[in-house]
Amino acid sequence: MMMNGAQILCECLMREGVDVIFGLTGGAVVPMYDAFSEYPRIRRVLVRHEQGAAHAAAGYARAMQRAGVCVATSGPGATNLVTGIADAYMDSTPLVVITGQVNDSSIGKDTFQECDITGITLPVIKHNYLVRDVKDLARIMKEAFHIAQTGRPGPVLVDIPRDIQVATTEFSYPTSVSLRGYRVANEADPAQVALVAELLNGAERPVVIAGRGTIISGAYAELLELVETMQAPVVHTLLGLGSFPPQHPLDLGMIGMHGSGYANRAVQHADLVLALGTRFGDRATMKASGFAPEAVVVHVDIDHAEIAKNIVPFAALVGDVKAVLKQLNPLLTVKDRSEWFAQVNKWRIDHPLNIHRPGKRLSAREVIRTICRSVDDTTIITTGVGQHQMFAAQEYASSRRNGFITSGGLGTMGFELPAAMGAQVACPEETVWAIAGDGSLQMTIQELATIGQENLPVKIAVLNNGYHGMVRQLQEVYCGSNYVDVALRTPDFVMLAKAYGIPAMRVGQMSEVAGAIESALACPGAFLIEFAVEPEENVLPMCVAGASLDEMIESTSTVSQHRKELMSVEKLLIG
Repeated sequence: MMMNGAQILCECLMREGVDVIFGLTGGAVVPMYDAFSEYPRIRRVLVRHEQGAAHAAAGYARAMQRAGVCVATSGPGATNLVTGIADAYMDSTPLVVITGQVNDSSIGKDTFQECDITGITLPVIKHNYLVRDVKDLARIMKEAFHIAQTGRPGPVLVDIPRDIQVATTEFSYPTSVSLRGYRVANEADPAQVALVAELLNGAERPVVIAGRGTIISGAYAELLELVETMQAPVVHTLLGLGSFPPQHPLDLGMIGMHGSGYANRAVQHADLVLALGTRFGDRATMKASGFAPEAVVVHVDIDHAEIAKNIVPFAALVGDVKAVLKQLNPLLTVKDRSEWFAQVNKWRIDHPLNIHRPGKRLSAREVIRTICRSVDDTTIITTGVGQHQMFAAQEYASSRRNGFITSGGLGTMGFELPAAMGAQVACPEETVWAIAGDGSLQMTIQELATIGQENLPVKIAVLNNGYHGMVRQLQEVYCGSNYVDVALRTPDFVMLAKAYGIPAMRVGQMSEVAGAIESALACPGAFLIEFAVEPEENVLPMCVAGASLDEMIESTSTVSQHRKELMSVEKLLIG
């Protein structure tokens, strides 16, 4: 049948099962939106800023485990998406990003709201297209969804000039994709799998690291079988939280800069580390040369480029984590590792996650701990970036698979609110908590209007300490508490939420926290709670830059001592 480009786009979205798009209109996408009105099965969520569209699509994609779709106009609309695109790229989130462009004949002439968005996004995207012929549009859209969702997922951008949107051609949607040079590994080499099984069976002190690839592949049952067969503790990267039940006795929580003392020690004393679907990011490993010094490292990842990029493994299995574990698990033997398990449990007792309250106000950790322990297996938690993110990661306790959605690699403040919005659209029957800092929330606070307009029952917890808290903590440790441009004059979040039509309340006493959470959960729509928390509470444990995982600040009394040591090192370097 004959269709114009905008109609072809809509048909392609329908064929790919897209049920919602997050976007903001503009001159270069007027034909698209005119066609969207003919397709009521595709829900349109009108955001207030394009960055919010990208993060909302990411929240949707992370919750649904399939590509999220966002739309923006040309020029500033497209450039406003770049932060969200980069965030999705760093965190392996499948997105199909659709941008309008000036007429094809006007490209390169500095036309109003023209920008080379395909060139701008090249370093932060899995692939992108500029459509120059309407006849290519259906093929390009089929390829875009295939690339975004296969192998290591990521964002794919399709830039569509305005005249291509109105040009007509006969529509035919491809049934398959064949991309020269694009091959996705699934199962690993059987000989290498046998070698790794031998290594695992012989280990005395093994540790499993579960990264985001474990969640992407859906290897929940396989990971559980592996860990229970090996009787090995499992730790997580920030983006691996939600891959394993936190109540399980073998779960040690997060490793890294703000990982638990017992998780970090387990990695540092292991004789074998099996890393599943992780890029060995610096926040997880800290000083690479000091990472797991006693261990044989085995790396499993679908992306061959990640092997030996940050940590050089003894052995590697390139393939999908779920598929590889299905190969590996039948080769494992049960072994008595009770002595190792006893040591790990001793570290768990000796190095708990403590509440450090330097003042008389609410502890942010205590508030977040209360929220995390109030959730069930139908609750999703999103966070922004900062101290609240690390507290939430340390205290995460939900048994829901893939229930923790945060910005990892790029560390994007403002991620929490639009990501919660997308997750709530994806999972309308589930509870979604957006845990925010007072600084992070203000990056995308305008999406409160979208949440209100769409009647999304997102629960929002704002930890208000009057600072960009994580930077203040770094200035305390590294700069002797010389606080520079970190103090915030925050708005009245309760009044602001009510201005957007969202009920809200303020809490300043611990005795009020549980009741406030109950009020939020009882509300059928969105609800915001502002928690007035201690301004100078620190996230501990903390590994300082250049330190290994077992060189942690674990109490407030050692912060000043570490500062003195850092100053001594600086003097030696200067001398």
